Amino acid sequence: MIPYPEFLEEIKSYAEPEYAAFHKRLLKNDNINVLGVRVPTLKKIAKKYKNFVPTLLSFPDEYYEVTFIKLQAVALLPYNFFINYVDKCVPLIDNWATCDCFTPKCIEKHKDEFLGYIYTYLLSEDKEFYQRFALTTLLHFYVEEKYYQTILDIIQEDINTDYYYVHMAAAWLLAELITKFYDDTIEFLKYSAKLPEDDECYIDKKTHNKAIQKACESYRLTAEQKTYLKGLKI
Repeated sequence: MIPYPEFLEEIKSYAEPEYAAFHKRLLKNDNINVLGVRVPTLKKIAKKYKNFVPTLLSFPDEYYEVTFIKLQAVALLPYNFFINYVDKCVPLIDNWATCDCFTPKCIEKHKDEFLGYIYTYLLSEDKEFYQRFALTTLLHFYVEEKYYQTILDIIQEDINTDYYYVHMAAAWLLAELITKFYDDTIEFLKYSAKLPEDDECYIDKKTHNKAIQKACESYRLTAEQKTYLKGLKI
């Protein structure tokens, strides 16, 4: 593994100033320093250094790309190694792009085992990207019949949708339930919409409506289904 200055120079060799400016605007976080290296290149670098995770994690998080590579390298690890580092990775997430690209494939075969981690991150009510990571992980790996009710319970009870990026992830996740389990989720939306706001099964108006909007953008629903869905907006 090369020293940090050389590692940084390697990353900078792929930097595109115009792309950096464009991507920084998308991240909507002025505190993040962006070099402007595209995601496919960052993933290649992460794969190159995946056997040096402890060293990678020791590097300073002064650039978006450095943190991105760290998380991508950890995401490539087998589950029994991955879980040794995940609690060090989640606190590094400070934007939606890094969060949404942190999709460790090893979770796929260890869903029940990883649920405990998800609940831990969900309970971090004052940490926006802890909760977003929990929700996007559910979206990537758990949208199946076995976890359907678990996901509904989480959306209703365990998240703080006052945070914009939590709200958007919850709506995205609920939209996925609509497209995959249409009839059941329609009934749930109808039921939730009739409840008072202080009911534990109530989903806030903005998340309810955003989920419907996102579901209607899907090619997996028919025109008739989308028309009906739009009629359920609050």
